[in-house]
Amino acid sequence: MTHTVDPLTATRPLRVLAVTNLWPEDGGHRGIFVQRQVTALRALGHHIDVEVIAQSRGKLDYLTAGPRVRRRVQEGGYDIVHVHYGMAAPAARLTNHPATVLSLYGSDVNVPRQRLMTKLGWGNARARIYVSQRLADTAGDPAGHVIANGVDFGFFRPGDRQAARREFGIAEGERVVLFAADPARPVKGYDVFQDVLAELRRRDPAVRELILAAPGQTQEQLVRKFDAADVLLFTSRRGAEGSPTVIKEATAMGLPVVSVDVGDVAQVVDGVRPGAVVRFPDGPIKDAAREQLVTELADRTAEVLRDGRRADGREKNAWLEERLVAQRITEVYRQVLGA
Repeated sequence: MTHTVDPLTATRPLRVLAVTNLWPEDGGHRGIFVQRQVTALRALGHHIDVEVIAQSRGKLDYLTAGPRVRRRVQEGGYDIVHVHYGMAAPAARLTNHPATVLSLYGSDVNVPRQRLMTKLGWGNARARIYVSQRLADTAGDPAGHVIANGVDFGFFRPGDRQAARREFGIAEGERVVLFAADPARPVKGYDVFQDVLAELRRRDPAVRELILAAPGQTQEQLVRKFDAADVLLFTSRRGAEGSPTVIKEATAMGLPVVSVDVGDVAQVVDGVRPGAVVRFPDGPIKDAAREQLVTELADRTAEVLRDGRRADGREKNAWLEERLVAQRITEVYRQVLGA
């Protein structure tokens, strides 16, 4: 497809309204990847305002936010309306803005009820951005752009491992396996993680867990957990993930990753050593399929622990630096305006 670019908007900073139901509130980290993308776009000189749907306003806001968003668009003089996540799309559709971009992140395509909301709202989107090729394929959208979420390589960089391990009370000789989410969220697969950890401890009692998520935790503490761990074990359910940011953060930190094959993990971890991606079972995760998954994850994780090296993902995945990603997003904006 050939795109033209309007010479009036080819280089100047753009005014963008980001509409999203994913945004950090009250010290939380929900939607922080959207916030980081907005920050990276602002660093390129663009003016970005943010309108948050639902969240603290409650789920009813999905149905009632439309007039509020429309007023803001009418008053803001925006070049682009960028909708982040399909659940926010119906509210933004009412604006009828001629240059609307929709970013899709995972369960808004993979989960049937959320996919319905997405389909109701994406009709006026002039461009759709998927965080992985697998997600675009699932949506049946060959015209979609595929742009993974970026990582701040300046913030997520390797630090003092020994100091980080002392901070979290990790004894010399202990092998630390990091769980990369909130255990209370079933879709993140903490039950599988626990089974793998039990198998690892059966082989080596010095293995212990470290949980990445914690209430009130600062981003600096999160980074130090990456430093303190020996491997990140990612066990999230397939439908919950499009392009898990935590995998990219781990590779930027040089932390080895062992993961189930969800979203774009295989692409991000491909060629990064040490590390491994394990095929996700077809159908329900139970009985023999679950046992096989747990055993294979334990085998691959044990190999990484025996290896003991940090991973080379920072060099292999330099293309994920968030400034480069923001530049690609900007190119989509300018293509939409040119069309």
